[in-house]
Amino acid sequence: MPANSENQIQASEVVLPCAELESTLAFFTENLGFQINAIFPADAPLVAVISGHGVRLRLERGGSGSPGKLRLLCRNPEEFAEGATELTAPNGTCIEIVEADPPLVLPPEQQSFVLNRYSNDASWEVGRAGMNYRDLIPNRQGGRFIASHIRIPEGGPVPDYVHFHKIRFQMIYCYKGWVRVVYDEQGPPFVMHSGDCVLQPPQIRHRVLESSAGLEVIEISCPAEHETWADPDLDLPTTEVRSNRDFGGQHFVLHQVVQAEWSPWRMEGFEFRDTGIGTATKGLAGVRVVRPLNGSKPLVCSHSGEFYFFFTLEGGVTL
Repeated sequence: MPANSENQIQASEVVLPCAELESTLAFFTENLGFQINAIFPADAPLVAVISGHGVRLRLERGGSGSPGKLRLLCRNPEEFAEGATELTAPNGTCIEIVEADPPLVLPPEQQSFVLNRYSNDASWEVGRAGMNYRDLIPNRQGGRFIASHIRIPEGGPVPDYVHFHKIRFQMIYCYKGWVRVVYDEQGPPFVMHSGDCVLQPPQIRHRVLESSAGLEVIEISCPAEHETWADPDLDLPTTEVRSNRDFGGQHFVLHQVVQAEWSPWRMEGFEFRDTGIGTATKGLAGVRVVRPLNGSKPLVCSHSGEFYFFFTLEGGVTL
């Protein structure tokens, strides 16, 4: 692609064929609120270019191909088109009427015991921004949770962009190496080192800038399948800093191991450092790093939470 292609492309159009141009044009303009940009020839129109709601359409009388599908994202879908969820244009184009910002849907709890052992031939998938992903909970507890082991083999700048996630909960723990990141209204870019952890509250804008070779992080999210949206209009870092900003009822947390304080854990023979995520999420989730003291005894324990995740950072544990 030519280097100056960005300056050459002025607009884009989706071509929709139609047998009857007049009725199709009337449907889009009168029923759906599109505006006419061009129509020609004047004496016997064959083409009409219309635009609206962020899209430009080219209606071609006698054209070939599929009439396509168009999704209209509405604030209150039930108040549009007399509550219909699907319409069909005279040319056959399917019009889907959906909610513009639907609420987050959580799959029902399906708790199960899962053991995932690491091996050198583990399966890694290439994900967003060229990062490698390893699924730590293949059944994803029925779709309610996902835990990913993420790595970037080669160091340097990361081809990321400002984005956010529509989630209930998401945290990232830096397992190996370091990564430089930046978050909306949380100050200048900073480096996460091995042992550091962040809470990414719902829809906080952020970007991965650079990493060491061999970076590895652990990411836990709820729900497992969630939308990631780009925000090309926002430049990070922002000039305003609001460290106590509320994001969907949660606050951003950066937990740094060099500043951590260790305390006796609830199980004898262990101590832990708390990341502060429990407070920042108002008790929705908690993340702690636990280590044994001089010696530990076999203990029986249980929990009443909807999800309990262990990841062995160093050494081994017998269950």
